[in-house]
Amino acid sequence: MQASLYPWAVAVCVIPKHDNTIVKRIKQAGLNCFGKTNTPEFGLIITTEPKAFGATHNPFKHGYSTGGSSGGSAAAVASGIVPMAVSGDGGGSIRFPAAWCGVFGLKPTRGRNPISSLLGEDWLGAVANHAIIRTVRDSAMMLDVLSGAEIGAPFVLPSDSFYQASQTPPKRPKITLHKRPLVANTPIDDDVMDCLHTTVKRLADMGHIIEEAELDVDIERLWQDFLVVVGCHTAHLVDEIARTHGKAMIAGLEPQTLNLAMFGRSMTALDLLTAKQGWHSVRYQVDKLLQDYDVILCPTVPTPAVPHEQLPPKLMDEFMMGLTNPFKFGKWLLKSGVVEKLSHPVQSKMAFTMLANITGMPAMSAPAGMSRGGLPIGMQLIARLNDEKTLFAIAGEMKRAGWFVKTPIGDCLQSSLTDY
Repeated sequence: MQASLYPWAVAVCVIPKHDNTIVKRIKQAGLNCFGKTNTPEFGLIITTEPKAFGATHNPFKHGYSTGGSSGGSAAAVASGIVPMAVSGDGGGSIRFPAAWCGVFGLKPTRGRNPISSLLGEDWLGAVANHAIIRTVRDSAMMLDVLSGAEIGAPFVLPSDSFYQASQTPPKRPKITLHKRPLVANTPIDDDVMDCLHTTVKRLADMGHIIEEAELDVDIERLWQDFLVVVGCHTAHLVDEIARTHGKAMIAGLEPQTLNLAMFGRSMTALDLLTAKQGWHSVRYQVDKLLQDYDVILCPTVPTPAVPHEQLPPKLMDEFMMGLTNPFKFGKWLLKSGVVEKLSHPVQSKMAFTMLANITGMPAMSAPAGMSRGGLPIGMQLIARLNDEKTLFAIAGEMKRAGWFVKTPIGDCLQSSLTDY
């Protein structure tokens, strides 16, 4: 057990009694498990600045966020500690840190990779596991290793060879350009827009057909539905910790976690089902769009990495929200606009990544450019369900054309790990 400077933040390190399916398949493939990287508590925020362990620094710029929740994984890969790191993605947590750390990240189709025999699906199926990796080839090979149903899996997808797809030029898919953030009042950084336009030009020069078309979705409902789902699941998780380890363990959780759980407890079963129906409506609209196109192109994140302490809630906000915990005022806070105000800094950064989690579709972030401040910028491609092969084919073509940014590691290590 490790205590931090914050009296409520206590880290409990527990050695698992058994390997889950992902770890078993990793070991069977002959790979070595190196260790555990830093994450925000329960992966509930898109920056890796947990109070118990402290912030993870971006390898490109000290004092800047790596993104999250798999920020420790992205930093370890970008800095050359490991060539790949297992990661999870519930709202962008693979693609987001991959974009901010200048590496490659794929969120596979819902059910493609194991989640857990006991979970079945997490966040109503929004969560997917894979890895943050330096090369397209290795990401495809890892998907060959990890994919396939496990006992108790609610989805069973057919096997395929993703490695072969990463080595094969794409059949000139038709791409739609998506530039409208799905969270209101979210500006897109100028450097990100410049990178998007450069990516469009490069893809067009390769012969791809690119047209601009936007999704017909209610963006106000989208972020609220997402928050309801995550809040309800967080409430269940906190209650499960109390049942399994005792209520005293709850005292060590971060205020943000407890506040989100309070928000979830204030919701009803009807609220959760309404949110789920909202997700189905979004999926319907995306399917309609992808009748005419093969792939959606958009930024991964609206901005490059931001300095530490910009995204986590302020101490006063955590304290004020905590005062309402015993009263389950979450629904009232949502209607009052307080929840929107407090969640906007985080959810606005997820304005392009949430879509693939809500729909279950595969999506990748490719390290396509750099900001004028020396920070990586990721571009995201989203494909139809079960069509990771198209994403790998396009990403492989981009990589072979030399588009990907160089990670901040030594020249010798860089060439030995990425020049294939």
